[in-house]
Amino acid sequence: MTFTIIITLFITQRLIELFIAGRNEKWLLSNGAVEYGKRHYPYIVLLHTCYVISVFCEYNFFSEKDISYPFLLVFICLLTAKIWVISSLGHYWNTKIFRIPGKTPVQTGAYKYFKHPNYILVVGEIAIFPLIFHLYYTAVIFSLLNAVMLSVRIKTENKVWNQS
Repeated sequence: MTFTIIITLFITQRLIELFIAGRNEKWLLSNGAVEYGKRHYPYIVLLHTCYVISVFCEYNFFSEKDISYPFLLVFICLLTAKIWVISSLGHYWNTKIFRIPGKTPVQTGAYKYFKHPNYILVVGEIAIFPLIFHLYYTAVIFSLLNAVMLSVRIKTENKVWNQS
């Protein structure tokens, strides 16, 4: 029962993020934004979809079905920080890479202290969420896959923002 509630809240949180990203995408495009990284974005979607499937499968087939409350608390802290990151970027926050020509990167809020705070949090989320349920295979495998994906993503994003 606890797993069902927590995974439902997790999926709901991700869907809310996609809703916000979709709303922001419309705003960005209406303000002249150009999208970058279109070739790798489907792989990000695939990675995150397979991640949720892996959480379900590992929990149902290999888990001892108990919960780690310390990891749940860490995950809640990550979500709180993510709210700060999303609010720091406002209309500019997205799951895709957009740039409005002539605009400089946001450097307020979380972005005043870190170059890529959203990605730091995503690394934490992917590692910590499965550990709430002792899903070590999912935590390790998807942390490694995410590291590969983020190396492509961050390289693309840095290239976009270093253009004149």
